[in-house]
Amino acid sequence: MNTLEQMISGIQPLKAEAVEAASLHLDSLTKPPGSLGRLEDVARQLAGISGRTIPELGKKAVIVMAGDHGVCEEGVSAFPAEVTPQMVLNFLNGGAAVNVLARHTGADVVCVDIGVNADLEHPQLVSRKVRKGTRNMAVEPAMTEQETVDAILAGVEIVEELVGKGYTMFATGEMGIGNTTPSSAILAVLTGTDVGVTVGRGTGIDDERMRHKQTVIERAIERNRPNADQPVDVLAKVGGLEIAGLTGVILGAALHRCPVIIDGFISSAAALVASRIAPHSTAYMLASHLSQEQGHALLLEAIGLSPMLRMDMRLGEGTGAVLAFPLIEAAAKIMQEMATFSSAGVSTALDSE
Repeated sequence: MNTLEQMISGIQPLKAEAVEAASLHLDSLTKPPGSLGRLEDVARQLAGISGRTIPELGKKAVIVMAGDHGVCEEGVSAFPAEVTPQMVLNFLNGGAAVNVLARHTGADVVCVDIGVNADLEHPQLVSRKVRKGTRNMAVEPAMTEQETVDAILAGVEIVEELVGKGYTMFATGEMGIGNTTPSSAILAVLTGTDVGVTVGRGTGIDDERMRHKQTVIERAIERNRPNADQPVDVLAKVGGLEIAGLTGVILGAALHRCPVIIDGFISSAAALVASRIAPHSTAYMLASHLSQEQGHALLLEAIGLSPMLRMDMRLGEGTGAVLAFPLIEAAAKIMQEMATFSSAGVSTALDSE
């Protein structure tokens, strides 16, 4: 745990001076104060993250973590587990929704095998496989503590590598059949919320299977007894490899002072874990959208995030997060390009009185 603890200690709060300077700059622009609403909030956050009054954004990537889940043996998903490796190849061949939206917004897709239960080879695949899928959490802990830490650190390392290549903004994406089940369990344990509230339909299961899914999660929590005060323990016992990897992506972005855009339910479960591991990391997160998954609003509330979009999406993959890229870039453009009252020769409200 020493490496993880050292990494956590390197995550610092936002630069307060830059936030204040950004606020002053925003108020000097040719508009009524605060009239750009959330865009101004984002601009201040970007300034605090980067330490620059006028933030500059470079290349952007959506990191799609892929892993399988032993709990699929319990019949909690509408899709079979073999869809996970099939979809990974779809990502790598550019045919998934996240690929389309990433091309549309000028982002790169980085697909990571952190725990797919198959042997995959592709020139564009980033292989960081910790193990071939988690164990069945309804029977035993999904991962060991060391496997969990290894997956978190893999996410941190991938961000570090991408930062070295000029990437400055990241989005979280995932692929793993059955992964709403561990995400619901994580939400229930870390917030003390009843499982009946945290469980949703995932890939579109019917009422009977949803009740079964709830029972499976309750059994997993009862059997493994994850400690809510130790987020790594919760992640290990009822989590997933791709969730752990995304936790590392979020922590890595915060460590390198980069904004990280949080996607839907599964990504937000990782964000909740990251916020409990390193509270300062929350300041580097931006919530992209509110998904249809039942527990997503509870997750965002627990982290303290407010979504930018409400599009009734529930696909995952990073699709909602990628859609938010242009809004964040718009906030930076406002800071970079909009005229001030002084430079434009426009009178302020105070001048006109």
